[in-house]
Amino acid sequence: MNKELITRVEEALQQIRPYLEADGGNVSLVEVTGDHIVKLELHGACKTCSMSMMTMKAGIEESIRRSVPEILGVEAINLSPAPLS
Repeated sequence: MNKELITRVEEALQQIRPYLEADGGNVSLVEVTGDHIVKLELHGACKTCSMSMMTMKAGIEESIRRSVPEILGVEAINLSPAPLS
């Protein structure tokens, strides 16, 4: 896969990481597929937080797609459902 594309995705993630870390979470890039889908792994609080899907769509995906418009989608490979209270 295109190293320049991966670098740009990593730079976009660096922009949002401080916000994730402030809430006890983080994210790492697993791969950028040939059809321009970014696969991420969520860590810490981001993995099970009830707001994880919103964080993925409104935060992480928005940041990546704004910085790297050729990305067609963003998926978390390990998103767990939030525990019921």
